[in-house]
Amino acid sequence: MFDDSWLEDQQALGRADVGLRRLAEAGARLRREIGEAEEPLLQIGQLDRPRAVIAAGSEARFIRAMLEPVCPVPFVAWPAYGLPGWVGALDLVVVMASEASSPALVATVHEAVRRGAQLLIACPPASTIADHAGSSSTILLPTATADPLAAAIVSLAALHRMQLGPEVDPWQVADAMDQVATDCSPYTDVAENPAKDLATGLAEAQPLVWGGSVLASRASRRVAEALRAASGRAALAADADELIPVLESAAPRDPFADPFVDAVSADRRPALVILDDGNPESPIRTADARLKATAERNDARVCVIQHATGSDVERYATLLQTGMYAAVYLAVGLGRYLES
Repeated sequence: MFDDSWLEDQQALGRADVGLRRLAEAGARLRREIGEAEEPLLQIGQLDRPRAVIAAGSEARFIRAMLEPVCPVPFVAWPAYGLPGWVGALDLVVVMASEASSPALVATVHEAVRRGAQLLIACPPASTIADHAGSSSTILLPTATADPLAAAIVSLAALHRMQLGPEVDPWQVADAMDQVATDCSPYTDVAENPAKDLATGLAEAQPLVWGGSVLASRASRRVAEALRAASGRAALAADADELIPVLESAAPRDPFADPFVDAVSADRRPALVILDDGNPESPIRTADARLKATAERNDARVCVIQHATGSDVERYATLLQTGMYAAVYLAVGLGRYLES
């Protein structure tokens, strides 16, 4: 059972201090990473435009979501071991390895160096993967915080300097992260805290998470992963056409249901979580309206996380961080942190 009083209980919240503190420090980590990368970023504008860009490692799909609409050369997010067969000296391989490097990612870096490709790698300077990356064609963006998103944002700043991606201001993104930390602080009560409010809305529900734009969709999958880990329940992130049948199949709400019995039922009612980054495109607004109408028709709760100002990366980071805070508060309300 979800106990919303724990969201205001500083002792209960204290047991989630590690997760909450890491979220609160996201802006500071990004500032540190961009500061560490200042010198190599100055060299990047001198590089020739590559024939193609291949991204590997954590957050490669986020990089793809940012680059695909504007990149003037072909772009590939490569999740597999090694590299595509056509990659050579004319291409740029971007690797994000701010955390511990897997053998597959080390092999990818080794292969990029062997083929003479340009290599842009974000990783700790004293690491196995940095040792394999050493070559005259490598630019290393040193990382120190093991934060994949911070490393990806610094990599985006580098790609913009190479005229391969959109303009990104990491300092403004860090400020946006700080604002989320303020809005979602454990010391802010439910009435004014969007993350606690979302956790309360998902107290006994099955979350269905949707984001209409490419970036909001990417954030929705990350938020759904966090909600699954926090609650131990199924949480689905998908397109509108895939979520609508789930909403329509929900059994009618029983006004006489016993909350102490039915709350623990495996057949939880769905709750729709919409991540809205303010994208005005007609297909997105139409899908948004369809989802809300379907949820209303089937008496399903609708929870909206909205942020429509700032750059694409600022909006993405705000939606993602708010959802991550909500996952922590959901775990607190369910007592899952109390067990540790």
